[in-house]
Amino acid sequence: MKRFLDYINNNVLLKVASLNSVSVLLRIIAGFLTSKAIAIFVGAEGMALIGNMRNFLSSMQSISILGLYNGVVKYVSEFKNDTKELGKTLSTAFYAGFIATILVSFICYFNAERINDYLFSARYHYGYIIKILAMALPLYAMNMFLFSILNGFSKFRILIVINIVGQVFGASITLFLIWQNQIDGALIAVAITESLMFLITLVGVINRRSLLPLIKVRSISLEYVKKYSSYSIMSLFSAIVLPLVALEVRSYIIDHVGLKEAGFWEAMTRISKYYLMFISTLLSLYILPRFSEIDSIKEFRKEVFNFYKTIMPLFALGLLVIYLLRSVIISLVFTKEFAPVEDLFLWQLLGDLIKVLSIVIAYQFLAKKMFWHYIILEAFSVLLIYVTSIYFVDHFGVKGATIAHFVTYVLHYAIILLIFKSSLFSIIPDEKED
Repeated sequence: MKRFLDYINNNVLLKVASLNSVSVLLRIIAGFLTSKAIAIFVGAEGMALIGNMRNFLSSMQSISILGLYNGVVKYVSEFKNDTKELGKTLSTAFYAGFIATILVSFICYFNAERINDYLFSARYHYGYIIKILAMALPLYAMNMFLFSILNGFSKFRILIVINIVGQVFGASITLFLIWQNQIDGALIAVAITESLMFLITLVGVINRRSLLPLIKVRSISLEYVKKYSSYSIMSLFSAIVLPLVALEVRSYIIDHVGLKEAGFWEAMTRISKYYLMFISTLLSLYILPRFSEIDSIKEFRKEVFNFYKTIMPLFALGLLVIYLLRSVIISLVFTKEFAPVEDLFLWQLLGDLIKVLSIVIAYQFLAKKMFWHYIILEAFSVLLIYVTSIYFVDHFGVKGATIAHFVTYVLHYAIILLIFKSSLFSIIPDEKED
């Protein structure tokens, strides 16, 4: 535990932790406020529709930036003092993202009614919101491009301010739109709030106008297209497919159980997302960079079991407290209408516990760029979550979706343990000192 704390204090906290901590806290507060507003003004049925909109938007956003964020951060950080290479990095990412964003925006805009029927069914007429989404998407793509540049240049103080202002700004707009237009306002808010962050981020890069001349068509590099490709494919696969599968499962619940029940499942996944933010932040702060820098099986094993011994008991205790206080949480975050969500907590919490045990080890895929391991396991998991969700929803109603979540991550964890069996459980000879 001491080494863990020393690592955080000496290497991470000074640069990144404050940004993530503030961002996570504000995201949770904003999430609670918007969830409460949706529960009061829109209800469970509306929450299900908003969930579909969020999942669709998430996939479109990922396609629009081609999953390039992590790659841009890495190469900007690496070449920030090399003008020529930096120009290639920025130009390749900018124009690739520009083309992808324009294509996605055009497709969404001119197929708005079809998308409406797919997301909400022909009973609803939210095609105009899809068109708003299409027009806002380029702003989102530009915001992520600028944000990745700031991150690559380690401008953490600016990033902290942008996140603080952005969370407050986004929550304020969302609450206002929900208050004024109920479900329509909530859907519009989903479509535009992240894109409006561009206006805030733009202020943060005004003093970096010297970077603009570096972005040239002739600086596009096929070499960097190849370098970005692995980051892009790995990011895109999960970022596109997982939201679409969630959308399909929610639509199945709507069609075979009920719209309100789909809203209950959306409420449960929202709560899960809030408390998992703390773990995901911890993983990105410590596990990913630590796995990236170590080369020995012994050190890998040590870090995994150290995390299990120090963090997992606290996380498990936190989940137990959440389970015991589930009725209080529902009343605080939602309304009495959402009381049936209590029945979904057990399987969701158990699934999240196994999920964290699994993804701690799975971060090794990203740290060591184990491309095919990552893709094949993610594809298997996506297929499994869809198939088991349909099966268990048919047998247990909306609770079946949370049971499927648990079953999927139990099998996911089993496969992870099988892949890393030798690294985690084999006898390692003592290293001889020179």
